[in-house]
Amino acid sequence: APPIAPMAARRSTDEMRDRVVLGEFGVRNVHTTDFPGNYPGYDDAWDQRRFEEAFRVDVIREEEDTLEFDMVGIDAAIANAFRRILLAEVPTMAVEKVFVYNNTSIVQDEILAHRLGLIPIRADPRLFEYRNQGDQEGTEIDTLQFQLKIKCKRNPQAAKESSDPDELYFNHKVYSKHMTWVPLGNQTDLFPDADFRPVHDDILIALLRPGQEIDVLMHCVKGIGKDHAKFSPVATASYRLLPDITLLQPIEDEAAETLQKCFSPGVIEIQNINGKKVARVANARLDTFSREVFRHEGLKNLVRLARVRNHYIFTVESTGILPPDVLVSEAIKILMGKCQRFLNELDSVPME
Repeated sequence: APPIAPMAARRSTDEMRDRVVLGEFGVRNVHTTDFPGNYPGYDDAWDQRRFEEAFRVDVIREEEDTLEFDMVGIDAAIANAFRRILLAEVPTMAVEKVFVYNNTSIVQDEILAHRLGLIPIRADPRLFEYRNQGDQEGTEIDTLQFQLKIKCKRNPQAAKESSDPDELYFNHKVYSKHMTWVPLGNQTDLFPDADFRPVHDDILIALLRPGQEIDVLMHCVKGIGKDHAKFSPVATASYRLLPDITLLQPIEDEAAETLQKCFSPGVIEIQNINGKKVARVANARLDTFSREVFRHEGLKNLVRLARVRNHYIFTVESTGILPPDVLVSEAIKILMGKCQRFLNELDSVPME
């Protein structure tokens, strides 16, 4: 067989190192290759200066509870560490103990307690300590107390023939807005301008009918998602690799229109060049990679679908307790703390 030209060999090696290629059946180049000596002629030894030059974070979209940002120049292991810390190790406050004084609604006590636990509480966890193991009583530094006391009554002014519960009864829907903060100890002085309450006012907790009532006291404590999902500060935290779509030759007219339909809207645009419709990749980032193009015999060999191996697109959606950018910086601090602990352990263990 004729030897491969050095340029072509280098190109294919570059592709193996930098791109994850999506074929019709299966995915190529998924294994991590960033260790020394894997490819002849490449110096893949880790170097801090080179890492600092290549690494960057770009914020793409920032809304009240959603953050989309790119992290470029890291490995999947690091990206996954951030994702898992966001899900399971950034602390929040949530209802842990429910003292039921009266509950004549049709919702059983334990179901009610579980529902209350899942309501996100707007309270900055950084202001509180973790409660000590075995502590029965909460104190002002580790516990927030809420009360929910509500009774359903008939509306005497309701029209006789009415069948609408909203008109017939008062307080027949128990919402999260009915939870009120009861300061413990000196919390009024500790948090003079605090507004501790559920993140959303309109979470439906239970339905009542005349004569039924709920009277409960709740203790919120600080915890992490590892122990219970109710402490997780994010609704979702995920990442994906940046899509990279290459057209291997010009695609025109009908083929261009078919190609455009194979991808998510906005990925392929059709330009008019000398009276011909010509397809070009406008924004590969928007694609979800359904691989629809592989169903078309005439198109599947004209397109290369790949993902950039070290370019991660993170999406972090907060439950509203803390803004997503704060969650990400907290996650980074937690990872730094883990690294520091690990280094301290290495220092303290005597080498043989």
